[in-house]
Amino acid sequence: MGNLLGSWRLKEPSTVEECDSTWGSDSEGEEQDDDSPAESERAAGEPGEHSPELTDSPELVPKLKRSFYAARDLYKYRHSYPNFKKSRQPNEYRNLRFYLNKIPLVPDGIYIEEILTKWRGDYDKLEHNHTYIQWLFPLREQGLNFYAHELTQDEIKEFQNTREAKRRFLAAYSIMLDFYGVKLLDKNGNVARASNWKQRFQHLNESQHNYLRITRILKSLGELGYEAFKAPLVRFFLEESLCHSTIPNMQHSILEYYVYTIRLPAARRRLLRFARQHYRPAHAFLWGPPSKRSKGGSVGAGSSGIRAPAPTPEEQRKLEERATSPSAYVFTSSHDSLTCQGVSRGQLRGCTPLDTILVGGARGDCSEAVPL
Repeated sequence: MGNLLGSWRLKEPSTVEECDSTWGSDSEGEEQDDDSPAESERAAGEPGEHSPELTDSPELVPKLKRSFYAARDLYKYRHSYPNFKKSRQPNEYRNLRFYLNKIPLVPDGIYIEEILTKWRGDYDKLEHNHTYIQWLFPLREQGLNFYAHELTQDEIKEFQNTREAKRRFLAAYSIMLDFYGVKLLDKNGNVARASNWKQRFQHLNESQHNYLRITRILKSLGELGYEAFKAPLVRFFLEESLCHSTIPNMQHSILEYYVYTIRLPAARRRLLRFARQHYRPAHAFLWGPPSKRSKGGSVGAGSSGIRAPAPTPEEQRKLEERATSPSAYVFTSSHDSLTCQGVSRGQLRGCTPLDTILVGGARGDCSEAVPL
């Protein structure tokens, strides 16, 4: 009997809906939106600061869908890797020892104190060095720096009980926030624009491999005892991308990844309700709750989002014509693959997302793997 229990593995979800427990049995009528009209007006900013009105016409919007790859990845993270195997290295507490300044990161040979005292504001180094991020923000999964060790549950407990390591971890978080044009306001994780926000937001909007780094940072916050820091940062990015259009290219990564690093379903619901209020075009919002049932039946699309009305015969004809066009494509997210360089101005550049479906065209070759 013991052997049977020891070999039992949880069945992994096979659909986006199975991965996403955000809404559960919750319906729109059971919980009011947390954002009052006054707060929504504040988030939208002054007249002329918010993003321009976009048409709701389905014909002018790229065909998006929820990424199963993303949903499954975040499902495993939120549920503490239910089928997790032992890490490939022996448990040497290397992440904790790095944060205690006892060993350097590998392969660069740099100690944590050097990063904390000399790297702040060195944006070129933070942008182009790709080996430090796995050491500053360790996870229980392997990144692309194979010299970095995965966290273990025992090491996580030890880390959370070590004041010196936690102090340095928050300092490292503050350095990365500054790199992105954000400042940490208090011990509750609240954030705001830093003085350099215009320059850094412009860079962040264009340098989209940083979106992968932010996902890792959010995951690591939750692993090392700072789960409460996630929602303020995600809310901040939602406001900047949806309400002020300062980092519009980040929208999909926030909704597909950042929100779903948050383990508490109620916190995810609050963020998604806020996002749906400001998302344009409204009918393309994929992450909403099941719609209310009307007398004529359900219009909703379950936890995958809200479906647009059925196309008219004329719209259907145009959709079929576009499906046969050599330039037509369907894509999920610029965040779906570690080899993705990003999506810019509606064009796929050097990117092969795992869930990409191309219609009437060939996949683009990856010109560069993004180290993470």
